[in-house]
Amino acid sequence: MPTYSTKPSDVTRAWHEVDADGLVLGRLATEVARLLRGKHKVIFAPHLDTGDHVIIVNAAKVVLTSDKADKTFAHRHSGYPGGLRTRSYRQELEIRPEELVRRTVKGMLPKGPLGRQMLRKLKVYAGPTHPHAAQSPTPFEIAGARPAAR
Repeated sequence: MPTYSTKPSDVTRAWHEVDADGLVLGRLATEVARLLRGKHKVIFAPHLDTGDHVIIVNAAKVVLTSDKADKTFAHRHSGYPGGLRTRSYRQELEIRPEELVRRTVKGMLPKGPLGRQMLRKLKVYAGPTHPHAAQSPTPFEIAGARPAAR
């Protein structure tokens, strides 16, 4: 019997909606990266984008454990001398929570053109609403990302 090789025409993409309210950032990001990559499918191939579309709502309500919010920093550089900008995760969560979640998921995807293609299927929103209702996304409960103790 010949070995089955997944072709791009074999891939069907679903839409998943993840509510990030009270979830730990790292645990949320690992599960979302798994969905974007397509590792939950039997047709997974490491050289193809077999993943689904993911919508993350309530990104502003994501939680960081311990005191990582104050001790971890997000760095940006403009490319010019002296252009390094540094903010703590707490500041980043207050100002741009969508970007914080997107960058965390990006770090868990493959580097290069394939990872960038996968990242385009991620939509992150700070609030509970999104403009993708026409795609009828299915709610996705993340078992590995337990809510943080409040």
